[in-house]
Amino acid sequence: MPRFAANLTMLYNEHAFLDRFAAAAADGFLGVEYLFPYAFPAQEIAARLRDHGLQQVLFNAPPGDWEAGERGLACLPGRESEFRAGFAQALVYAEELDCPRIHVMAGLAPAGAERAALQATYEANLAWAAAQAQSVGREVLIEPINPRDIPGFFLNRQDEAHRTVQAVGAPNLKVQFDLYHCQIVEGDVAMKIRQYLPTGRVGHFQIAGVPMRHEPDLGELHHPYLFDVIDEVALASGWQGWVGCEYRPQRGAVPGGTRDGLGWMRC
Repeated sequence: MPRFAANLTMLYNEHAFLDRFAAAAADGFLGVEYLFPYAFPAQEIAARLRDHGLQQVLFNAPPGDWEAGERGLACLPGRESEFRAGFAQALVYAEELDCPRIHVMAGLAPAGAERAALQATYEANLAWAAAQAQSVGREVLIEPINPRDIPGFFLNRQDEAHRTVQAVGAPNLKVQFDLYHCQIVEGDVAMKIRQYLPTGRVGHFQIAGVPMRHEPDLGELHHPYLFDVIDEVALASGWQGWVGCEYRPQRGAVPGGTRDGLGWMRC
């Protein structure tokens, strides 16, 4: 089985955020991820990681004004200074948390904007971020996200993401391959794992049941088979990454709601 990381933005919501680290460790997780750490001092989060023997495997760079609906800045012309300041903040947190990967959200494509201009801005921002991250031993990840969950998101497909990574040409710029988003937009998930994982351009996987984004044993994807595919290709290619559990427990934010749905992980 792959190594699983609990996404603490979505899992264990019956607990306050800083208490979710203990809950994840108690259920056998060795790694954690989440959207954003910036509401808390990095030292406080680092203490939770140390206390519970957890590895921070991923978090997101600041996405702009999240509450106002922004979902990243990387593709937006005219926002480069804000993007750079946010990424610099992410690097400070990554150092304190010993986190090897930072996800950079592409952002929403402005109405009427030319895609070529957005792509040029996107690649320039990613090249800058990858250079900053490489100097301190971090990876930058980009993630195709389905337009049903985030309408208007700039990056939707695996092939688009991999073309972008190749165009930028930075060895530490990689793709965050979310099986949930891939199934909704493209399907053929197993073959895409086989196609892309051996390239060295996949930095991280994420999972959730399709279509409701609940536990991975609910819905139309057969995750045990996909886990076997990841294991097989990872063994052949030397990949040693993590699979993030980025789903909403079916029972919701009730006591035991996450734990009671972890049968899929214990098989």
